[in-house]
Order: sequence, then C-alpha cells, then structure tokens
Amino acid sequence: MSLSKETILSVAQSVFTGVELYEHRDQYSLIVLPENLIEVATELRDNPATQFDMLLDTTGIDWLNTKSHRFEVVHTFYSLPFKSRIRIKVPLESKDSPTCPSLVELWESANWYERETFDMYGIYFENHPDLRRFYMPEDFVDPSSGEPIYPLRKDFPVMGIPGSLPLPQYPEKNQQA
Repeated sequence: MSLSKETILSVAQSVFTGVELYEHRDQYSLIVLPENLIEVATELRDNPATQFDMLLDTTGIDWLNTKSHRFEVVHTFYSLPFKSRIRIKVPLESKDSPTCPSLVELWESANWYERETFDMYGIYFENHPDLRRFYMPEDFVDPSSGEPIYPLRKDFPVMGIPGSLPLPQYPEKNQQA
C-alpha cells in the first residue's frame, strides 16, 4: 500500500505550512527550509500515517549559476510499513559556507551519508558528532591558496588540481608494445 501525496503533504504541513510537494514520475519530493528540516523529518518518521522509518541516502547538488541557491541537500526516506519513498530537498542559501541541520539524532545512518556529502561538496551539517573528510585526505587543499577543495563542486577543475594529490607511478607507460 503506497502513500498518497495528500497524506504526505498533510503530515508535513501539520508542522510547517510552507512545505511544498512536487511530483515527478510518481515520485514525491518535499521542499523544506533548513530551519524546519528537523521538525518535518521527525513528524514524517513518527506519524502513524507515514512512518518514514529509514533514511536511505543523503547527498548534495551544486546548482552553480542555474538556480537562486547554489547548493541543495537531498535526503531520501523509505517507509517500511507503507513501502513508499520520499525525498526531502533542502535549499541552502549560503554560497561560501553552506550549512544544513544534521539528522544523526533521528537516523544513525545519517552519520556516514552526511560525512560523504561534506567531503564531496563542502556542505556543513550542524550538530554532526564527527564531521570530517570521508574519502579525501584531511589536508586536501588547494596548493596555491590553502583552502579546502571539494571534488563534486561544479567549479572543481575537470583534470584536478596539479600537485594536490600524488599520482601513482604507471610503469606500463614506459613499456614498448
């Protein structure tokens, strides 16, 4: 039994009336402001009408020069009892230091997802218990400016930054065929 968009929207709007719902190919997305994220996510999890009890993923989007906000955090949830999915999209206004509330207190799995999003996009999660780099080394910075760099941002150079990471030796390049 799948949840209707009316049910999802009524539960979300019971906490904050400014929540917007979009439907695309029978998939629902809620647009929630950062200051309302915790309350809306808690209600969607705890309300018997929705029961979104599983956080499947958290990621970021860099909308460089295409939207009014540069970054967006996207949380994907699943309701085991209703076999339904939903996304909560959180637009972030700050271009320099994008910040989103952490969901670790509600879903323990958010710990790793938020660390990955921080490492790849540079999005900070408020009240995260251990926000640090996930894939990249802690000292992954631009050699010329010393600023941290994030590989999935749209302004990251396609060929990488020379000297930022040592490259492995390729002995096969020196062999003749």
